[in-house]
Amino acid sequence: MNAATENGANAATENGAKRPVAGVLVKVLLHARTERGMRLEPFASRCVRRGEVHELVVTDQRDEAPGARIDRVGFLGFAEIEAAGVLDRGDVLHVGGRRIGTLLGFDACHFPNHYNILVHAPRLVTGADLALAPESAVTFTP
Repeated sequence: MNAATENGANAATENGAKRPVAGVLVKVLLHARTERGMRLEPFASRCVRRGEVHELVVTDQRDEAPGARIDRVGFLGFAEIEAAGVLDRGDVLHVGGRRIGTLLGFDACHFPNHYNILVHAPRLVTGADLALAPESAVTFTP
């Protein structure tokens, strides 16, 4: 393996096809913050297991650098994963059939309880703004 592959520079040529990651919203969140202080983990992907619950968080910030501070966030809710899979930066999040944005990265401030899955969107929205409801379908697609 060469240095470019080791540091992820050739990730586009390493990744093959994958299945979508599906889940269901189990709790809706209604709030937003402008100085939250989340930090992006240095990983572009994370494996998730059936039955895990993770928090879905929207941001209008774009910085993908490891350790980047993410302050502007809107909270959508918590989702239960229905089947194991891999979440990758750039995957598209849909909730209730509505496109929300693209996966930016992960914040682990609450791990091992759950990850904050950070999704880039054009504007901050919350679960209330989108009229989300428990049992809404959640999908991440490549």
